[in-house]
Amino acid sequence: MIMMNSSMTSGRRARRAIMVAAMAGALASCAMPPRPVDHPTLRDDVPLAGLPTQPSADWPRSDWWAVYRDPQLDALVAMATDKAPDLAAARARLGSAEQSVRAAAAQAGLNINGSAQVARQRLSEHGLIPSRFLGFTWYNQADLGVQLQYDFDWWGKQRALVEAAVDQARAAEAERSAAALAIQYAVAETYFGWQADQARLALADQVVAVQQELADIAALRVRQGVDLPDDSDRAQAQLAAAREQRAAVAGSTQIRLAALASLVGVAPEGLPPLSPRPLPAVDAGLPAGASLDLIARRPDIAATRWQVEAALKKTDAARAQFFPDLSITALAGLSSIDLGELFTASSRTFAVTPALHLPIFNGGLLKANYGLSRTQLDGAIAQYDRTVLQAAREVSTQALTAQMLQARQTQQSLELAADQRVLNAALARARQGVRDARESLAARAQLIQRRDMAAQLRAQAVLTDLALIKALGGGYRAPVQPAAYADSSSPEKAGAHAHERD
Repeated sequence: MIMMNSSMTSGRRARRAIMVAAMAGALASCAMPPRPVDHPTLRDDVPLAGLPTQPSADWPRSDWWAVYRDPQLDALVAMATDKAPDLAAARARLGSAEQSVRAAAAQAGLNINGSAQVARQRLSEHGLIPSRFLGFTWYNQADLGVQLQYDFDWWGKQRALVEAAVDQARAAEAERSAAALAIQYAVAETYFGWQADQARLALADQVVAVQQELADIAALRVRQGVDLPDDSDRAQAQLAAAREQRAAVAGSTQIRLAALASLVGVAPEGLPPLSPRPLPAVDAGLPAGASLDLIARRPDIAATRWQVEAALKKTDAARAQFFPDLSITALAGLSSIDLGELFTASSRTFAVTPALHLPIFNGGLLKANYGLSRTQLDGAIAQYDRTVLQAAREVSTQALTAQMLQARQTQQSLELAADQRVLNAALARARQGVRDARESLAARAQLIQRRDMAAQLRAQAVLTDLALIKALGGGYRAPVQPAAYADSSSPEKAGAHAHERD
């Protein structure tokens, strides 16, 4: 009896050794996991060296268009924010990303499923156990149970996927802000372009009136034989050119109205009534510390930074695929072929199933998936660097353009003053009878054209101010902890802290 027990013990030891050897062989055949990816070093400022800043210049407000104090513009921006198709698409992308977060979180942790079924079945009379031996052909099968499954996620695969989904949602939120800024900017640019056309249209009417007077005088002098017919033809050509210019400006106003209607998502007749207003005065300047703070104030930069974070989490998930998965499944229920006995203690059934999944012969696929995640991470980093450099180029271009326009406006004010003096002198000579009206009319036409150039330059200054506001982020500010996902850090902190690795 003692020898029998010793033999049984030796057999158990042999089987245990075989199982250990099999597990060791399986683990040895697994693909070697790659080393964790270090958090990439991302640029924390935008290269704006050489651009002067003004301590008095403030960052744009979130409602930056309200600074122009134009109720018509406020109404148009409100309509665009509410109805613009592009913004609706951005909201849809944000909603999709938020649902992806919920789906990723739902796949992690404990899953509980219930089941209930009743089946009426007939046994074959020629089966493995013929029905004549059982004494029945038809029978009922009822099952009622609850199944629990838990994945231990020791290697952080599910956690990395959830964090990647959260970062994707944050990127979508920043992209929605970028889409809103783009639409608001387009509305303001088109509206102020229309206002500039209205100012130029009034000046074009004055030019046409002056050229009409000059043409009438030229025709009268030709009829009186004082001048040659060529003088009248030249005056008529100048009148036609003035009318052509007016038609071009008038056509531009209609085009801008159609563009405004498209931006706010209504038909042209659905636009609110607009009246001409003077263009606002603008003061160019960059806020102090623009190069350091622009990272958190540009929604497109924030979006690409979140994309880098999401890609980094996906490399964690791809690396975790190299390690074995351990899960446990538990089942408790009732099962009976007699419906009347289903809810009795003897119908109870239980099962506990631990499961270990080992990646043995799919190392090539795992390496390919991991290589793809690394490539996507490199692409996200490259996109971030490209977005930062593009932001620097936009801010620098608009800031320097604003400075150039200020210098031009200063010189143009001197030109306007000189043209006004020329007109005053011509009018004085006309009153004294020294010269006829043609000199003063020509001087008036020159002054009006100069005013038209000034209106164009002022419009360009306003549009440059709009472009600079957009380049500075349009009042966007990356939240330190977004309200919906307060468990993770913000993009501006991502580069300052080491990413937690397995």
